[in-house]
Amino acid sequence: MKRPFLALAVAELFSISGSRLAGIAIPWLVLTTTGDPVLTGLVALFEMMPYVLAKALSGPLIDRLGQRRIAVVCDTLSAVVIVMVPLFHALDLLTLPVLLPIVLVLGCLRGPSDAAKMAMSPVVAELSGVPLERVAGVTATIERFATTVGLAASGLVIALVGTTEVLVLNAATFLLAALIIHFGIPSFAPPAPRDAKPSTYWQDLRAGWDFLRSDSVLVALMVMIAVTNLLDQAYGAVLAPVWVKEHGYGPELLGLLFAVFTGASVAGAGIAAAIAERLPRLLVYTAAFIITGLPRFFIFAVDAPLWSIFAVLVVGGFACGFINPIIGVVMIERIPRDMIGRATALSGAIFWVLIPFGGVLGGALIAAFGISAAMWIVGIAYFAATLIPLVDPNFRRMNRAIAA
Repeated sequence: MKRPFLALAVAELFSISGSRLAGIAIPWLVLTTTGDPVLTGLVALFEMMPYVLAKALSGPLIDRLGQRRIAVVCDTLSAVVIVMVPLFHALDLLTLPVLLPIVLVLGCLRGPSDAAKMAMSPVVAELSGVPLERVAGVTATIERFATTVGLAASGLVIALVGTTEVLVLNAATFLLAALIIHFGIPSFAPPAPRDAKPSTYWQDLRAGWDFLRSDSVLVALMVMIAVTNLLDQAYGAVLAPVWVKEHGYGPELLGLLFAVFTGASVAGAGIAAAIAERLPRLLVYTAAFIITGLPRFFIFAVDAPLWSIFAVLVVGGFACGFINPIIGVVMIERIPRDMIGRATALSGAIFWVLIPFGGVLGGALIAAFGISAAMWIVGIAYFAATLIPLVDPNFRRMNRAIAA
């Protein structure tokens, strides 16, 4: 019976594509109505920071109430919250003091929803009779595909139907995700805790944090991914846009660069999903990061022809597709079932914790050294981070599971 597996995959497709639509439509609405990029960045910050914080704090609730329930409730409430933007806009009441609380609440809902869906992976694998590596790989493929479609289509859809109308569509995607999980995945009880003693919310949260700290493999993964996410954000938010602008190109090239890289990663993630259980994890993980990182920055730093830039992005994107499936299955394998919500929520927040500072880092490097030198600095830093698995012995234990 593979219905739960299919339901989770389709729900992720709707949920992630909806989040990407909102991530483009809301800043674009602010920019076109105010003309102020600072206010646009403020709105993005008001959504991103609560997302990270809520994701970190949601773990005990996920473990106590169940992943399925949290995902359904948060996706349903997200649909209600996001539709308030076009509603207030239609009433001519959408001021910044009204919009900021809306995006703040939206970020608080999206963090637990994403964490709950990831925490469902082992149960869905069991219910469907599918290897956990396959579930992690397909989930990563769906994420890449939904991101590609969301980023590539958002501008076209906004141009065709309007910014606020897109957010109505966005609400529908969240609602569909909630319905698919509710009807497609059978109800299951949260796993019983190993310690039957009553505990408070904060004790549960502390237990999740203590577990993560005690697992040296997970600590090594979290540190490395947090650093590379910071550098990726510097590239995506500032370095690539500035390179495109300084070389006389328009936003259509910027969108194409991102779409080519992400689209190639869909193919890589798809292959990883098909053969994940047979992959030598550490070797593939390290090689994929090396191919994804430095060459991408080098090709921009030396002002190479566009055809070679696209070629490097295709190869790097394809390699990048293998990374998330491996991270996902290592995380799920090493976390005990009764702690899955807390540990995945906290680790996911740690993965994202430096992302809000990526744009600041990229802008500071360009201001100090120029775009070419900034690309070199970030690229070398990325390369250094990708060598960590070769020198840190903790990564050698990625290939075996320890969770009961």
